[in-house]
Amino acid sequence: METELYQPIKRFLEEAGFTVKGEIGGCDIVGLSADDPPVVVICELKLSFNLELVLQAVDRAAASDEVWIAARVSAKGKGRERDRRFRDLCRRLGFGMLGVSDLGTVDILVSPESPQPRKNPKRRSRLVAEHKRRRGDPTLGGATRKPVMTAYRQRTLDMARLLEAGPLRPRDLKAVAPDAAAILLRNVYGWFDRLDRGIYGLNDAGREAIARWPEPNAAPS
Repeated sequence: METELYQPIKRFLEEAGFTVKGEIGGCDIVGLSADDPPVVVICELKLSFNLELVLQAVDRAAASDEVWIAARVSAKGKGRERDRRFRDLCRRLGFGMLGVSDLGTVDILVSPESPQPRKNPKRRSRLVAEHKRRRGDPTLGGATRKPVMTAYRQRTLDMARLLEAGPLRPRDLKAVAPDAAAILLRNVYGWFDRLDRGIYGLNDAGREAIARWPEPNAAPS
């Protein structure tokens, strides 16, 4: 699975000085440097190097300063990582290539370069904001068909835990979620019930959510 590549790539980028989190804004991996403003690095994962992986990187490029694609290298040495044309394509696009062995070692196959400016400041800002708001690194990069533990979901779960003890007003929940009133009004996940004017309680769906995510800030294993 692609998630098996996450930890080796996360370690590689952390050793390069980035704070790394998975599944941010649809990107498998987002790393931020400690600079202000931060350098934004995006890495997309696949089990093997292919055109779809390159196309994903093209889509992410406008929101980042540096783009990598990563995949498991072929045990028989016949994968696309050996194809000079594929490596040249990545060079022309300015993308880096990382190969992950069966033992989890990471090798740089192509170093990233930026042949032309890429600017999408709104998308970039959304990635940086979500990365900074999200507590811990609770979602493995490369995960599919599973709910992503976003910063919004973390705040909503914090509210649900307070509401387990009984009904509360939005202002009682601001300590864990400054936007508590908006979260209750939208009720995106359907976890809350409006019991009276300005009074909200937790329903069965909310209790099930708490049981499903007992540690919403925990790092992936």
